Amino acid sequence: MASSAQQIPRWFKLSVFITGPQLRARFQRPGKRLLHGCCAPPQLSSDNCLLQWGFKTYRTSSIRNSSQSASSSRQEINSAQSTLLPSVNEQSPKTQKAPSIDSELSLEGLDDLPALSPLQPISEEEAVRIIADPPLPPSSFTLRDYVDYSETLQKLVLLGVDLSKIEKHPDAANLLLRLDFEKDIKQILLFLKDLGMEDNQLGTFLTKNHAIFSEDLENLKTRVAYLQSKNFSKADIARMVRNAPFLLSFSVERLDNRLGFFQKELELSVKKTRDLIVRLPRLLTGSLEPVKENMKVFNTRLFKVKERHLFLAYLGRAQYDPAKPNYISLDKLVSMPDEVFCEEMAKASVQDFEKFLKTL
Repeated sequence: MASSAQQIPRWFKLSVFITGPQLRARFQRPGKRLLHGCCAPPQLSSDNCLLQWGFKTYRTSSIRNSSQSASSSRQEINSAQSTLLPSVNEQSPKTQKAPSIDSELSLEGLDDLPALSPLQPISEEEAVRIIADPPLPPSSFTLRDYVDYSETLQKLVLLGVDLSKIEKHPDAANLLLRLDFEKDIKQILLFLKDLGMEDNQLGTFLTKNHAIFSEDLENLKTRVAYLQSKNFSKADIARMVRNAPFLLSFSVERLDNRLGFFQKELELSVKKTRDLIVRLPRLLTGSLEPVKENMKVFNTRLFKVKERHLFLAYLGRAQYDPAKPNYISLDKLVSMPDEVFCEEMAKASVQDFEKFLKTL
């Protein structure tokens, strides 16, 4: 009894120096991490820790008091504290597996968690696994930089379209980048196929007349119908479109004016005019200024040839048979200046030739 009575104050003293909050602060086991820093609290309450610690302290100090002196009191305290760690950590399997209400986060609580930030740091391993597409160039001098991103450009290349020629025209290049193949281009291709163009001819045609994609499909059909009304066959129209890619970009009024011009100026019949256009369809699409200039030079030369022929006939020298003497070459008759013509062919002076012209 005396030894037991002596130990009670010692146990009481220890319990005063090491309080419940201090014990929790020193020996509290970190809880299991869940989501975003939430930790489950320890399963053992602070009161239970304190009771177990006091009981073992009293028991240990009572046993050792019979064999040790008062000078080893501090060692007993240290020994008692050393036995505290397993006493706190040693728990029954049933206690360790018992779920705690606060140890797990309910599924409903997941909705309240903040969204992950795109600036949240990631590990190097995660960064290596990220596969990012290269950014679309904001501007470029070549369509080649956009082929990987544009289905339209990819399919045009497969058709044989030369993008390097189209990109020389910025407006045309921008047009292709805005077009959708299924909605804007496919219907034009079907129209050209129905017109009689072969697959291997589409690439060359579209490279030259890429502006056809900006044309209204109904307008294109109307222009074909006009040519058919002028008795151009389907084969004729297909040939004309291949050789003059911009033909269908002309309005019906413009096509009609061109046909009337050549028929009138050249004094051709309807059939001859049609045959001429089928053979040279670019007469309908090219500028009329060179045509008018050439017609003026053909007319001038024709008139000059006529004047020289009449002068030679007046002199009795209009002999164009190379097998006979005094042969006159038609090539020289057309190309020689007046001075040479009069001296070498007509055997007359320039003044005589000019006087003769006044009589015509």
